[in-house]
Amino acid sequence: MSPENMAILVLLGSFFLMVLIRFPIAYAVALSSLFCLLFQGLPLTTICQQMVKGISSFSLMAVPFFITMGCLMGSGGISEKLIALANACVGWMRGGMAMVNIVASYFFGGISGSASADTASLGTILIPMMVDQGYDDDFSTAVTITSSCEGLLVPPSHNMVIYATTAGGISVGSLFLAGYLPGALLAVSLMVGSYIISVKRNYPKGEKFSVKNLLKQLSVSFWALAAVLIVVVGVVGGVFTATESAAIAVIYSLIVSVFIYKGLDWKGVWKVLEGCVDTLSIVLILIATSSIFGYCLTRLHVPELAANAIINITDNPIILALLLNLILLVLGCIMDMAPIILIATPILLPIATSIGLDPIQFGIMMVLNCGIGLLTPPVGAVLFIGSAVGKVPMERVVKATLPFYICMIITLLLITFIPGICLWLPTLFG
Repeated sequence: MSPENMAILVLLGSFFLMVLIRFPIAYAVALSSLFCLLFQGLPLTTICQQMVKGISSFSLMAVPFFITMGCLMGSGGISEKLIALANACVGWMRGGMAMVNIVASYFFGGISGSASADTASLGTILIPMMVDQGYDDDFSTAVTITSSCEGLLVPPSHNMVIYATTAGGISVGSLFLAGYLPGALLAVSLMVGSYIISVKRNYPKGEKFSVKNLLKQLSVSFWALAAVLIVVVGVVGGVFTATESAAIAVIYSLIVSVFIYKGLDWKGVWKVLEGCVDTLSIVLILIATSSIFGYCLTRLHVPELAANAIINITDNPIILALLLNLILLVLGCIMDMAPIILIATPILLPIATSIGLDPIQFGIMMVLNCGIGLLTPPVGAVLFIGSAVGKVPMERVVKATLPFYICMIITLLLITFIPGICLWLPTLFG
């Protein structure tokens, strides 16, 4: 075996071994890169250089702002307002509370950008509410965790910023626009699945639809929804960059949470900021360590080797597209979302573009694949959060989630083979 192949074996072998024994992912990435550099006899100063290079990006400055915005809005009394708005929209249907859960996740996801935050914030309110109205607890939890993945697609999503930075040369504004229709398609797919189950189990309907109530709730929720408009309209309209829009959105979120909805006092704001620092430190450590890993992969020509190996299996673009989805789904079962984006993008994006997939379309595919991974054992973070919030054993939650996995896979396939779902809005707005 050549020295280069041995170095690849050291890098990837040690990484997957540490992942399997449940090492923290940032340490697994950093240590496997360290072993690879030592094996090649390279100076260890490369580690510091690549870590600094990985986080020295103007675009990545948007990530802490978006995380802070989501934490402020999520703790500032926004959840109840969005649930009331969703109830006014779809609560009248059979299985109305399940529909409310899904639509509220679409609204809230556009604010938090995090499936975990969505599950923790809305789940604590909606799961007990659904159980009290006669819904099964495992079904209520399954609806909550699957609908939380809408927040990964609906802008502003800090994971899209990470993908745009990793892929290079991709407009964050275009990615934001590309997420709206796939997010709505996922919501509709989950609503259809929920309706079928609700009819079969005879779950209750809500109150009759009222235009007056809808307008009332829309006026109350306007301040929350306006945060998304500030970010998306500002970026797409060229008024300011993604980083500038995120900073403005943080100030706006602080004003809305403290002075308009009054869900936070200044003491509460400091507690929220402490939580933001915890979350942000995890994300930035992952980005920094993944930069070393990416350097090793590039130096060893792993992206080219992987691309050739996959393309040699078949030259059928349909099978290759399905194979890319399968690889991402498997990775999602054993890794968290940010490291998958950081590590897999340089390897898989060239293959995706070679079979005609647009980089923006592939970014949406990757985000949804990673979202499904958040719901699958053994690493699925959202699955664990939902199980804890709903106080339902994980085995029952997984079983109840099976029909919704089907809905999500159908949505993924539609996004993969109908590019217009992702590209229509970015094309429309140029």
